[in-house]
Order: sequence, then structure tokens, then C-alpha cells
Amino acid sequence: MAHALSRRDLDFLLYEWLDVESLTAHGRFSEHSRDTFDAVLDLTADLAEKHFIPHNRDADANEPHMLPDGTVETIPAVKAALDAYGESGLITGTFDESIGGMQLPTTVARASMAWLQASNAGTSSYALLTTANAALLAEYGTGDQVETFVKPMLEGRWFGTMCLSEPQAGSSLADVATRAEKQDDGTYRVTGSKMWISGGDQNLSENIVHLVLAKTPGGEPGVKSISLFIVPKFLPDGDGIGERNDITLTGLNHKMGNRGTTNAALAIGDGTHLPGGRAGAVGYLVGEEHKGLSYMFHMMNEARIGVGFLATALGYVGYLKAVEYAAGRTQGRPLGAKDPSAPPVAIIEHPDVRRMLLAQKAYVEGGLALGLYNSRIVDDLAVETDPEKAADLGLLLDVLTPIAKSWPSQWCLKANDLAIQVHGGYGYTRDYDVEQHYRDNRLNPIHEGTHGVQALDLLGRKVIMRGGRGLALLTERIAATVAAGREADGDASRYADQLDAAWTRIVGVTGALWADADPVSALANASVYLEAFGHGVVAWLWLEQFLAADGQVGDFYDGKRMATRYFFAHELPQTGPWIDLLASRDTTTTDMNPAWF
Repeated sequence: MAHALSRRDLDFLLYEWLDVESLTAHGRFSEHSRDTFDAVLDLTADLAEKHFIPHNRDADANEPHMLPDGTVETIPAVKAALDAYGESGLITGTFDESIGGMQLPTTVARASMAWLQASNAGTSSYALLTTANAALLAEYGTGDQVETFVKPMLEGRWFGTMCLSEPQAGSSLADVATRAEKQDDGTYRVTGSKMWISGGDQNLSENIVHLVLAKTPGGEPGVKSISLFIVPKFLPDGDGIGERNDITLTGLNHKMGNRGTTNAALAIGDGTHLPGGRAGAVGYLVGEEHKGLSYMFHMMNEARIGVGFLATALGYVGYLKAVEYAAGRTQGRPLGAKDPSAPPVAIIEHPDVRRMLLAQKAYVEGGLALGLYNSRIVDDLAVETDPEKAADLGLLLDVLTPIAKSWPSQWCLKANDLAIQVHGGYGYTRDYDVEQHYRDNRLNPIHEGTHGVQALDLLGRKVIMRGGRGLALLTERIAATVAAGREADGDASRYADQLDAAWTRIVGVTGALWADADPVSALANASVYLEAFGHGVVAWLWLEQFLAADGQVGDFYDGKRMATRYFFAHELPQTGPWIDLLASRDTTTTDMNPAWF
């Protein structure tokens, strides 16, 4: 049976390429070693096998539903798995020891979570959101807020959400209509509605800690009047929970995939419940008024990278199952075979099946490298003491985050599509898992900012902020890999030349698009820019892996070399036409009249 992820690949990426062991030389991680990192991964794999994988299909077939009394019902195995996860202590991974955390490197914690994401997308999402929620409050909350809200989440008793979108606004946060009014006791009363809230209600935890964006009086128009509030489902009462807050589930959205995670429409402060004897949800301000969006970006960026990992994980498990199926399924004879009575061969012997498997391998192993590389930057930032170097690491992470979210969401979904194709007609049936993996993954190009939103963020903000400093820092790192590839000679040198040529064009077209400082013209084809940029970044990371495998022998390393060869022969050349289109300053999309549709 195929595993959820390849432990051999994780070991290569963590230890042979990213050298996470070197992080233990820093005080923050000094209590750890490869032994503790391996123990975390072993524990995660055990949890996955015993608690997450067994109910993955059952949770898909029996999605959560809302009962007549407004409560939610899920299958019992979901809670059992999350209880086991909470008891394992893995949710505390990256948090400070002072609040009960393990102070694990983010790189290791993300690898651990990816294993659970590959095992069960729906169930793991509750844990992922809770971790991101707790991390935001640990960073920006008061001591009392950490004690009251973060610690129960790290104990696995309370879960967390992020409440941004609204029915009328979607992802346009400037149009948020939820309001918060300050009360004499320092709390706020919050009123409004939120839509598409993952984990927004459930029967799995004692309480739900909602982080809600709302506008407070006195701020400037648009996003500058947004503040951030903790709005719990139940108000805290000492070490436990007290009366019900005025936040109510009005319905569950029924999704194509990732069905195990509830997706809620919430009414806030409509008087369904009366905390303190009156309508209005009680909220607790996080940080300062009118700075809510900057705080929420902490969680949003963490969630975006988490979505990239989820997309990669789902693509990866589908790939492993496709390889297993192709190796066991016999059909047809080799090309050029003359004897029709010869026995059929495993379909993995056919070149087109190998093409599809190679593409999947290039996408999912490239996506995993991308996510872990970003995570390693987070760890480097955590131990950096030089303010200027820390600022540079932050800029580099800013530039890479849209890619870490969007590239796997597109190309690892393509891997799931190819996994179905490898299975043939069987892959299109519910008798095999690959159709569910595709449906589960189809959410991720939308989740936490669509491709279009990420493209606008990348080209409209990230590559030009601070005079293009972030792009320059990324270019320096790519140039260093190019130099190492040329020094290695052979195939590495050839790949280095290809990468250098493609990246030089990407940097050049970035400047050309902004030459007249016209955002309408510059951003008309931002999604095409995202495609080219992402493929350039992943080609760089494949060359990095190729160099890390240099001189090593065995099937695993030969597979890495062949996947690199595939990416540079089949994928990187696609950037040429994309860059040509960008350079032409084509205005087809802006010239199209909506009436002509």
C-alpha cells in the first residue's frame, strides 16, 4: 500500500539539502537533534496510519451536516483523530516553551503536518487553522489573551478559525461590513456576517476561537478602518467556558471536495444569543484599533503556505498511488513488440505512462521542496539577530509566499489529474482514491486567495516593494545556484544556463511591465506572470536538488536526476511563450467588453 508521503524524500530534503540539523546550533533549537526531528516524523506517520487515513473516505462520503437545532454532526472518527493529535502534543510544535511549545523548527513542523494533510485533507485542516490562529495570538495578543485562548488551543481542547470573507464582499476586504463598537468594560460588541469560514462550527472541540475582521469607528475608509477581534463561540470563564456568545451558524456550504472540514456561514451579533443579557457578540480587541489587517496577514500568510502544502500533499499521495497502480496493472505490449501472444506488461513500461508519472514526480517533489524552502527561511528569520539581515529574509519570504501558495495549487492539482489518467477508467470511479484526492485539491486554487489575487499580490506589490529589493534578493540566491551548477559542469552546467536565461528574462520583463508605472497595463496579464515566475522558481529548486544529489548513487538519486531532466526539458521551456506574451504588453483582457460575452 502506498504511503501518504515518501519518508525517503523528506529525509533528503530536510537533511541532505536544507540541513535542518544545523539549526540546532542556535539557542532556540538547541534542545533538538536529528533524533527528535525523526521522532516527530515517526509519531506523525503512526498517527496518520492509525487515525487519519482510515476515515478519509468515510468523512468524504458522510460530510458534516447541520441538525435542526443548529448544531453540527460529524462522523465520530474525525473527533477521535483530532483528540489523538491533541494528545500527541504535535500541535505545540513551533511554539515557545514558555507557553507549552516544543520550539521545533518550522521546517520540521511543516513536514509533519504535510504527512497528515496527505493522509486526510479534511480532518487535518482543523489542526492547521488552529495552529495558525494560535500563532497569531502568541505574536500579537496580550499575556491574558495567550493564557485564556492560546493555551487551550495548544492543549487540543479549543480550535481556531479566521473570519475574513463576507457574502457581499468575498475577498475584497475593503468592503467588509462587520462592525465593532467599544463598550465601557473595554470589550467590543461585534455585528455582521461571515461566509466561507473553514471550521466555522463543529462538534469536535469544547470551544471555537474566531478571529474576526471588523471595522471600528474613526478609521480611514477601506482597509485602514479594519480591526481584529477574538470572538469565541463560548465566552471564557476561568479555566473553562461560560455563556454562549452571539455568534450563530446559519448554514453549511456543501463543497465538491475537502468535505470533512465544515465550511460555515455565520451570523454575528444578530440576537440569537444574548451574552450579558443583550444582543451583540462580545469581542476582544487584538493589538491596536485599525491595524487588524496587518495582524491578520500573519495568519493569512501562514495559511497560504499551509494551502500550498495541502495542495502538494494531495498531489503527492495521488502520485504514489499512481506509481503503485502502474507497477501492478498489466495491459498491452511494449512498443515494437511483434508477438501478440506475449503476456501483457505492467503499464509503467509504456512511455506515455512514464511521461505522466514523471510529470507528477516533478510537480509534487518540486512543490514539497518549495514549501520546505520557505519554511527554512522562517527558521532562519527566527534565529537571525542582525536587523538588516532579518528584514531581507522577511522580504524574500514575502516574494516567495504567493508562489508557495499558488504554484502547488495549480501544478499539484495537475498531478492529481494525471493520477486519474494513469488509472484509466478506474481512476474516474469512487472505487479508487485518486478521484477524491482531485476533488479535495480543487479547492486550493481558490482557498486563501485565488490565483488572480496571488498574481496581483506578486506583480502588483511583492516584486516592486522597497525598490524591488525582494526580487533582487531572490535573484541573488538563484545566481548562486547557477554559479554552483556551472562549476559542477555536465548536466548541471546545462541546466544552470537554461535557468539563468529564463530568470534573466523574468527579471527583465518585470521592469518592462512597470516601465510606464501604469498598473492597469502592468497587471493586465498578472496571472501569466505568476505562471512564468513560479516555473522559474521551481526550476531553481530542482537544480538545487540535482546538486544535492551530486555524486550519490542509487534509484532514489537517479529518480531525482531524471525528474530534474524532465522539468528542464518539458516544463521550464513553457516560460518562453509566457514571457513573450508579457513582453508584448497584450491588452486583450482589458479591451474585452463585458457585453461581448
